[in-house]
Amino acid sequence: MPERPPAPVGDFELPAVDEQMCFALYAASRAVTNLYRPLLDPLGLTYPQYLVMMLLWERGECAVKEIGAVLQLDYGTLTPLLKRLETNGLLRRDRDPADERSVLVTTTEEGAALRARTRGIPEAIGRVIDLPEEEFEATRLALRRLTSHVLAGEARVSEET
Repeated sequence: MPERPPAPVGDFELPAVDEQMCFALYAASRAVTNLYRPLLDPLGLTYPQYLVMMLLWERGECAVKEIGAVLQLDYGTLTPLLKRLETNGLLRRDRDPADERSVLVTTTEEGAALRARTRGIPEAIGRVIDLPEEEFEATRLALRRLTSHVLAGEARVSEET
């Protein structure tokens, strides 16, 4: 195995990749999302589609704007996702009769029936995550707080003179 040349030295210290919060979040997100794949593939769902379906099962009818807000998805991501679910017969999109500018999304009978086939998925994922209930809840709340702070803030590099 050839030896690696030493890393270039700059005029400032850069933290190691695996010591950065952004990498820990990225790696955890990918790992958890990949954990869902073998459970969702037989259902014909991707993870983002599963999130949409869970929201609809939880709330019934939702406006597209509400789905985007809750799942933090922009229209450019959400619209094709909803179209695919509609093409697959799992949901229906209709104009809101009270506000023609708004589109309401509801599950079809097939989409509602799919819910039964997802039984056990959260528990299966929880068993692999394997955190005590208090630590699981504390982690979930910390991640929600972190998300809130990130969404409310703006990162700026300070200019040193």
